[in-house]
Amino acid sequence: MPTPVTSIPNLGPATAREFARAGITTADEIRQMGADAAYKALLKVGVRPHFIGYYVIVMGLQGRPWNHCQGAEKAALRKQFDEIKAEPHDPGLTELEAALDQIGVGYRR
Repeated sequence: MPTPVTSIPNLGPATAREFARAGITTADEIRQMGADAAYKALLKVGVRPHFIGYYVIVMGLQGRPWNHCQGAEKAALRKQFDEIKAEPHDPGLTELEAALDQIGVGYRR
């Protein structure tokens, strides 16, 4: 039986709905993808980039509460988040839409 997305610590019903929009419906899929690929899938369906949204997935996959992310670990995750956010996530966007999407005020689906 598939495990629900909400079985991952820190991920609630709203996050499960966002993952469902990306075609990801089980915790096992997220675990297999890893945090970075799973977060990129959310960005591709128009979820706005948000650092906390990223690191709660990372912490959850480690079985840790989201607020355990601190200090050097948080700084390293911020760097990784910024790199993910800077990547183009929708090849169908115009140059202006892609730039707006990159700064987090772009096209919403």
